[in-house]
Amino acid sequence: MKPKSEKSIELYHIMTERGYPEEFCDVITQNLNTDFTAQRMLWYLSHYEYLPEGEIVDEMLAILSDRNAIMQKKELEKTNAAWNEFLQHGFEEED
Repeated sequence: MKPKSEKSIELYHIMTERGYPEEFCDVITQNLNTDFTAQRMLWYLSHYEYLPEGEIVDEMLAILSDRNAIMQKKELEKTNAAWNEFLQHGFEEED
């Protein structure tokens, strides 16, 4: 796994300050290890003083699902752009 981002570390500290077990906080921030995903969880948590762990896990899974959908969309857009380029220009001869 890649190292935790600044926002992910901030998320870890906020969760431990709210009384969640360190092991739980570590698992959450290992999965939400980018600024984008950690910031989404921070935003979600900002609306509540305390949530059951199950609700935090559900939100983490929703965030990861959204991130995966965005990544897949970008990959499909890249593939579509390459296909359109091929349709416009076909096989070009190399020198």
